[in-house]
Amino acid sequence: MPIKSHIRTIPDYPKPGIMFRDITTLLKNPLAFRATIDELAKRYQGKKVDKVAGIEARGFIIGAPLAIALGVGFVPIRKTGKLPGETIGHDYALEYGTDRIELHIDAIGDGERVLLIDDLIASGGTAEAACKLIERVGASVVECGFVIELPALGGRKLLEENGHKVFALCEFDGE
Repeated sequence: MPIKSHIRTIPDYPKPGIMFRDITTLLKNPLAFRATIDELAKRYQGKKVDKVAGIEARGFIIGAPLAIALGVGFVPIRKTGKLPGETIGHDYALEYGTDRIELHIDAIGDGERVLLIDDLIASGGTAEAACKLIERVGASVVECGFVIELPALGGRKLLEENGHKVFALCEFDGE
C-alpha cells in the first residue's frame, strides 16, 4: 500500500510557506495505519530491540503499536513537566529559542537497545535530543525511524553525523 498517498498536505500551516504533512488522514484509514505499522515492524523484526521510544505526541501513535508488534515495551519521551516520576531532560535549539524533552530515569535500562520513533523528521533537533537522553541512561539507539522525511531540512544528515542510523517510509520535497 502506498503510504505516502494517505498523507495530506496542508499549505501555509502553521505559517505561510510551510507545507504541513498531516498523518491524521493516514491514521483514520485502518488499512493504511496497519500497513504503516506492519512495514515498520517488518523492518525491525529479528533485530535486537529491547524498547521502542516515541517522541511526543505523534511518535506515541506510531511507536506504541509498533512496540506491541515487536513484543517489547514502549517508552514515552515527553515535553518538560509531563512525566510524573524522576526524569532527566535535554534542552535543544529551535528556530527561535529552545525546548526541552524528558525521559523517566528508570524507563530504559543500562545496555538496552532502543528504537526511536516519530512521525516525521525535519531538522532533526528533537530526535537528536531524544538520542542523547537514551544514551545518557546507558542505552544505545538501534535506529531512528520515521513515517515521513523532509530531506531539504537536513535532519537525516544531523542524525547520521552524530552516529545514528535513519529510516523513513516516505519522503516529501520542500518544507
